[in-house]
Amino acid sequence: MNIPAELKYTKDHEWVKIDGDIATVGITDFAQGELGDIVYVEVDTLDETLDREAIFGTVEAVKTVSDLFSPLSGEIIAFNEALEDEPEKVNTDPYGEGWMVKIKFSEASELDDLLSDAAYKEIIGG
Repeated sequence: MNIPAELKYTKDHEWVKIDGDIATVGITDFAQGELGDIVYVEVDTLDETLDREAIFGTVEAVKTVSDLFSPLSGEIIAFNEALEDEPEKVNTDPYGEGWMVKIKFSEASELDDLLSDAAYKEIIGG
């Protein structure tokens, strides 16, 4: 299972890559593996400002639909539109082409609440 050390994680199985005040967010390799084949990603919060842990979208797999939770407070400034035609990128490249949204975050102190790769591995029993 791939859990890159340079990323941060949430207990809800999202990964976060920080670049200045922009956070790129997707679901972890563990999460996509648990969900199975992903058939649809919906994000209807583009250009909205959300609080941390608010639902920013959903991911639909063959067997289930799961909510996606914002790891940080801020504005959803981008959605990976490639996922509209190729949602399977979340399965094949969850940390690359399978990213979901970019958030211009507003509360830098919330970064301290994100998990390290080691802490996330403990949560998933890795």
